[in-house]
Amino acid sequence: MQHLLHISHNGTEYTLPFTVIKSKRRTMVISINEEGEILFRVPLRTSEREIMRMAEEKGRWIITHYLEICAKKNSRPVSDLSAVQRTALENRYKEAARSYIPKRVAYYHAMTGGVYHRIAIRDQKTRWGSCSGKGTLSFNWRLMLAPPAVLDYVVVHELCHLTHMDHSPAFWQAVEAICPDYRDLRKWLKEHGNELVL
Repeated sequence: MQHLLHISHNGTEYTLPFTVIKSKRRTMVISINEEGEILFRVPLRTSEREIMRMAEEKGRWIITHYLEICAKKNSRPVSDLSAVQRTALENRYKEAARSYIPKRVAYYHAMTGGVYHRIAIRDQKTRWGSCSGKGTLSFNWRLMLAPPAVLDYVVVHELCHLTHMDHSPAFWQAVEAICPDYRDLRKWLKEHGNELVL
């Protein structure tokens, strides 16, 4: 269901569309994806008044993050590849990722421990890697476009989740033991991740 939020920010008036998704969840959550789409996930019985009140209360957060995402989106490199060329090149990078990333996982797994059952290479829109409770390690093929140290950081990050399924101090200590400069690598990915496109 589409709604409109009217926000005034730094002297400029904005009208932002947002989508409401009702489900059996217990809390209301706002998210903005990398394309600038604003989503409200709310409990089934949430009224229109409650939705709009939340939108107004979180207005400053919404417009700040919305403008940041739009700025990143507009700063992405413009490709002169045709659709056919881009698809062919993406397929080559995906194939390279299926060969290269498992080797990096095997290398660092000897240092991190834990048990995983399979490695998946995905075309994720908002995540660079993930570790499921069932022991599946997933990685974004676009990491092949990043500096090797950044790719290794993501591999170590997900491997450490095999023994620490959270972001507790113990988890970050495990990451730092292998990647002492992980903060710089994480910062690079946050600042330049949107540039990893063909």
